[in-house]
Amino acid sequence: MTPEETTLYVPFFKDVAWSMGWLFVPFSYFVIVGSSNAVNLTDGLDGLAIMPTVMVATGLGVIAYLAGHVEFADYLNIAYLSGTGELVVFCGAIAGAGLGFLWFNTYPAMIFMGDVGALALGAALGVVAVITRHEIVLFIMGGIFVLETLSVIIQVSSFKLTGRRVFRMAPIHHHFELKGWPEPRVIVRFWIITVMLVLFGLATLKLR
Repeated sequence: MTPEETTLYVPFFKDVAWSMGWLFVPFSYFVIVGSSNAVNLTDGLDGLAIMPTVMVATGLGVIAYLAGHVEFADYLNIAYLSGTGELVVFCGAIAGAGLGFLWFNTYPAMIFMGDVGALALGAALGVVAVITRHEIVLFIMGGIFVLETLSVIIQVSSFKLTGRRVFRMAPIHHHFELKGWPEPRVIVRFWIITVMLVLFGLATLKLR
């Protein structure tokens, strides 16, 4: 194992990195389990979870290819990780299968993902982020997943501590539904946000 494989790299900065040592193991567990549950919490409306998953997987595939290419990694000042370029196939499979699933899962859905699919896909994104050493970029690109998770944490914490709810319902996509947004509007607007976040996550490769 090379030092690069256990170092946490911070986007936007050229020389900010933390050699984690043994902390790499629990940190990796946190990223993978957190990503898995975040996608599962997002899977509450037709197509809401799968399209952001497709977008993030595509973005991670681009990063995996660049990190596995000596010249590109050197040019972009990111860690070169031998073999990560092969993850492009894995990410492409997730994206392709996700689009095929979305054909039948789009509103109104004919088939549903369920916990088995959502947990597995979220974990897959986390694994790719850990292998490519771009966990923070995953946090950025998967901002919708993060928002959904935080809304649940805030809602539960607030209710237990004060007896009051911050949102009408959590996860937050149900909050917008109860405010009168039609389901397709919630879904598409969350997709648009994800597009912007994935592009911003990819831009961090150059902004350092």
